[in-house]
Amino acid sequence: MREPVHVGEPERDLRRGPRGGGEYVRSSPHFFRPVKRAFAAGLLLLALLALVIPAPLLAPANPAAPPNPAKSAWFLLWTQEVVSYGNGFAWGIVALSLWFLLLPWLGRHRPERAVWFGEGNRASSWLVLGAFAVIVALTVLAMVFRGENWSLVWPF
Repeated sequence: MREPVHVGEPERDLRRGPRGGGEYVRSSPHFFRPVKRAFAAGLLLLALLALVIPAPLLAPANPAAPPNPAKSAWFLLWTQEVVSYGNGFAWGIVALSLWFLLLPWLGRHRPERAVWFGEGNRASSWLVLGAFAVIVALTVLAMVFRGENWSLVWPF
């Protein structure tokens, strides 16, 4: 099945892709079938885990007796850990956020698709992996090794 060619527009073979090279894979249904299957499998796994693992709900909040330590949600624990060293370190979080925002435009070589450790982008790839490792380490430190009054404790 071919699309009609408009006047003044060159004829192109839609099976060869938008730029004429490589194979063209239609997005529906070939691409969305595995996405739907992965979503269904993840949802089923999450439902099974919810049946097996009980939710650790605390008592209703009492403003007169807050928990010690009061911790953020797990995905914000690294920021709480950074700010615990001093309020000025919050600017580092802002700078890191801006760096991640501008990251697509920072490389010398911009390939057609995203590539880890591509030519001209190795430094950015190492910096992203390093930032990820630091964020994970700070999250684990705040989640596991912080006790009363945010002091370091040994959990084992």
